[in-house]
Amino acid sequence: MQTSRLGDILVNNNLISREQLAAALQEQKLSGGQAKLGAILVKQGIVSEQDLISFLSRQYGIPTINLAEYDVDPSVTKVIPAEVAQKYHLVPVNRAGATLIVAVCDPSNLFAIEDIKFMTGYNVEMVVTSESDIKAAIDRYYDQSATLADVMDNLEMEELELVDTDEEVDVSSLERATEEAPVVKLVNLILMDAIKKKASDIHIEPYEKTFRVRYRIDGVLYEVMKPPLKLKNAITSRIKIMAELDIAERRLPQDGRIKIKLGGGKDMDYRVSVLPTLFGEKIVLRLLDKSNLQLDMTKLGYEPEALAHFKREIHKPFGMVLVTGPTGSGKTVSLYSALSELNKVTENISTAEDPVEFNFAGINQVQMHEDIGLNFAAALRSFLRQDPDIIMIGEIRDFETAEIAVKAALTGHLVLSTLHTNDAPATINRLLNMGIEPFLVASAVNLITAQRLGRRVCTECKEKEDVPVQALIAAGVPAEEAGEYVCYRGRGCPVCNNTGYKGRVGFYQVMPMLEPIRELILNGANTAEIKRESMRLGIKSMRQSALTKLREGITSLEEVLRITVADE
Repeated sequence: MQTSRLGDILVNNNLISREQLAAALQEQKLSGGQAKLGAILVKQGIVSEQDLISFLSRQYGIPTINLAEYDVDPSVTKVIPAEVAQKYHLVPVNRAGATLIVAVCDPSNLFAIEDIKFMTGYNVEMVVTSESDIKAAIDRYYDQSATLADVMDNLEMEELELVDTDEEVDVSSLERATEEAPVVKLVNLILMDAIKKKASDIHIEPYEKTFRVRYRIDGVLYEVMKPPLKLKNAITSRIKIMAELDIAERRLPQDGRIKIKLGGGKDMDYRVSVLPTLFGEKIVLRLLDKSNLQLDMTKLGYEPEALAHFKREIHKPFGMVLVTGPTGSGKTVSLYSALSELNKVTENISTAEDPVEFNFAGINQVQMHEDIGLNFAAALRSFLRQDPDIIMIGEIRDFETAEIAVKAALTGHLVLSTLHTNDAPATINRLLNMGIEPFLVASAVNLITAQRLGRRVCTECKEKEDVPVQALIAAGVPAEEAGEYVCYRGRGCPVCNNTGYKGRVGFYQVMPMLEPIRELILNGANTAEIKRESMRLGIKSMRQSALTKLREGITSLEEVLRITVADE
């Protein structure tokens, strides 16, 4: 195995031990040989990526390169086909006369270099970089958009023309159309391309004269392609077949799930929602990638004091912890992070979810089925007969669920749940409006956290932004502190698809039920009064949390204003 040569070199130079190499090679074997040895050693924390690159550079006497800051001419990348670049994990970066300069992460793989020499006819010189940079460069320079275009060009329209929307559905012709190679390939490419671009959702939308596909990346929708309108039924039906839905039913909403096996033993789940619209069925697929699920609460973006409050309350033996925010604000991740920390052999944890997004060992997860009467209230009643310690309810939507949850919290159980409200103080009034008595809310609720997700400024193209002091003051920065702020923006680069943003961070308002707040609830105070009192007690509002991220250079003023509202 070529990678064991790299391992021997690292052992001989005392960078790793023989035992660490054996463990890494075993993990590589379990991955079916898909994972690179260097990446495994970095992932296990045995060596840092930078130390590995520096060592290889010295060992082989070749320079290093930062591919993220390097623009490769498309004519150079065409010299080595995508499948060869992926096979040998390398990227051509420049060409000078008869010499081709190639970025590699494993210079010990001389077989790959010889193969490239033979295949291209060039002399090959190496530069070394990290495996993650190679992966990102392959994604960037060997983009699937060309393949998408090829598929679109090759679609034979006359073979795929389907019945009109208003006509009776011919299921057999629909099934035949979904098996056409171009349609299968196009759907597969849409699903794979979304993973590569780190999209959270795929929207496939039919209109009267157009048919479009959009990805939601870092919370914002981007149009990626417009397939021919005549293909909408074939594409829709193909996805419905993959999700095991009824392709003949086009008048009612349907929900399903697609599971795809990727390389290296990795799975990807897509939650599928089909909605009948005026001009056909709109499909939204939510990507559920468990390998990217961040369950380390210290990395979600909580400020230290807010995180301390949150952790203290979830470790109490009883009471209610509520997470609020709109759809897609990271509520589920926050709850799963809490459950992950609480998941011990000594605790009986049950969850009622609609739908179950990720499955966890040691937690009893129940999928809701409204059509057969299994709703949150029914599941909650059943949980209370199952000797529970911790209960998680996907969402409190009605009085019945809220009432049982409050009673559970008051009778020795820890209850975690979500609601849809704009901020933490508004959650109190939402529970009261559902019909829960003020004294029960004040007694049962331990903590409410409201959250939003804002985009992070891309670290590769980050630059200072001149923001007028007056604009900062208008956004809520105290006048005496405004001069100390250094704001940043993303210039736009290939790494962030020229958006200036890469990844997201949470803005949090974490409100523990302090005694003055409980008294306000008992006295019938409104949302504004509770918010003012919470801020007086030192609890940060959502806008203040966002401004903290701005001050730390994590996000931009544009995002602060887009995601949060000013404090009154």
